[in-house]
Amino acid sequence: MQQKNIHWFPGHMQKATREIEERVKIVDVIIELLDARAPLSSRNEKLYKITQNKKRVLILTKKDLADDVITEKWKEYFTSLNYQVVCADLNEKKLIKVIEEKINILGRDKREKEIKKGMKPQPIRAMIIGIPNVGKSTLINRISKRNAASVQNTPGHTKSQQWIKVDNSFELLDTPGILPANYENKEYAINLALVGSIRETILPIEELADILLNYLRKYYPETIKNRYVIDFNEKDDNNSILCKIALKRGFLLKQEPDVSKASSLLLKEFRDGILGHISLERL
Repeated sequence: MQQKNIHWFPGHMQKATREIEERVKIVDVIIELLDARAPLSSRNEKLYKITQNKKRVLILTKKDLADDVITEKWKEYFTSLNYQVVCADLNEKKLIKVIEEKINILGRDKREKEIKKGMKPQPIRAMIIGIPNVGKSTLINRISKRNAASVQNTPGHTKSQQWIKVDNSFELLDTPGILPANYENKEYAINLALVGSIRETILPIEELADILLNYLRKYYPETIKNRYVIDFNEKDDNNSILCKIALKRGFLLKQEPDVSKASSLLLKEFRDGILGHISLERL
């Protein structure tokens, strides 16, 4: 399959990148969100380089959709890089307390210096960064305990930056989801398309389904068999598997299996976690 170069860099992303570069100077802590299913693919390297000299809380979001064993290995890896790491289901009740504890740990030196100078401790300023659809707005709403940031499950929804005062201890700067201008590593772009951080129109659904099936057949073959109640072996190609799924679900087009509809179903059920806990990147 020929893979085209992936390019997505709307004007608001370019502007937001410049604003992050300007404002990072007055930020104490970076809260970086990565998708637990694809931590490397979901890191914007440009944003990382802009903010790399700041203390960092790394949040692996959507852990409820990822493979628990693989996520734990990623946590160990990032912890070894001296990050404060949190594996997060953004709906967990204890999550915000855990994140605030991590921020407090990173802000301790700042507060001690201010007290020594006879100053009243100032709020810790944290900037939240990440690519589209990784959960930033959901998280900031939960941290601020109100609907401070607009939430929409659409890549590239947040288009502006805003400071949000959580309490007297914290101020958070929400930023839009920003993708790199292009992806030289096509595998990263494909992973982002699979998890829904790049719009589906960027890559054909049939191509994405083919790539996903190859991966599932290698690492999670029973998932496909159990979910769709079908059987297959190594001799079956992906098209025949999609045909079996289509027939099982009654997806027909002119009395033939509707492979396109089966492809869409496979992708949707992967993204929604219906296929089970699946990670696309491994250490």
